[in-house]
Amino acid sequence: MSSPTTTIEPRIAHPAPHHGERLPNSVLAMIIFVVAEIMFFAALMSAHTIARATVLGGVWPPLGQPRLPVERTAFNTLILLLSGALLLIANRRARDSYEKARPYLAGAIAMGIAFVLLQGVEWVALLHEGLTMTSSAHGAFFYLIVGAHALHAVVAIAVLTAIYFPMRRGTLTPSTFAATQVFWYFVVLLWPVIYVRVYL
Repeated sequence: MSSPTTTIEPRIAHPAPHHGERLPNSVLAMIIFVVAEIMFFAALMSAHTIARATVLGGVWPPLGQPRLPVERTAFNTLILLLSGALLLIANRRARDSYEKARPYLAGAIAMGIAFVLLQGVEWVALLHEGLTMTSSAHGAFFYLIVGAHALHAVVAIAVLTAIYFPMRRGTLTPSTFAATQVFWYFVVLLWPVIYVRVYL
């Protein structure tokens, strides 16, 4: 008497549900850093606003202190915004190939360098006119806030330059590119706020 044969049906593995792409750690870390820096600059500009509102005589800048170069800095602001726009285009071109994105990244770097250099020229002129860190609260807040932004701009430009070469070789990782963009967009978008609060 033969034993009945047992039929074993093959198990079918069902694919796991798709939950979307996970935010890269480098991008998340950069976002956290940017949020902390926004709080830092918000504190500086709040202190500047209070000092401006409570200055003796209600005159700002104080008498005897040079006026800030509003018109020239407005032009410089456009240069920085152009740099951000070029990086945005680079990001879109990178979806096709890094070769198409590279000229726009180079343009963003060049515009960023131009912004920092022109700001440096303005600083030298203001120093010659008597605006220093110790000349008044106006001078102290100006160099502290604008100087902190300039430092961030220099670091961000260095990072942009650093990723240009792996982009040229085709070895740049998307997460590194994305994290760098977050940093530069922060620098670019923060500046118009500083310009309105400090220069106008």
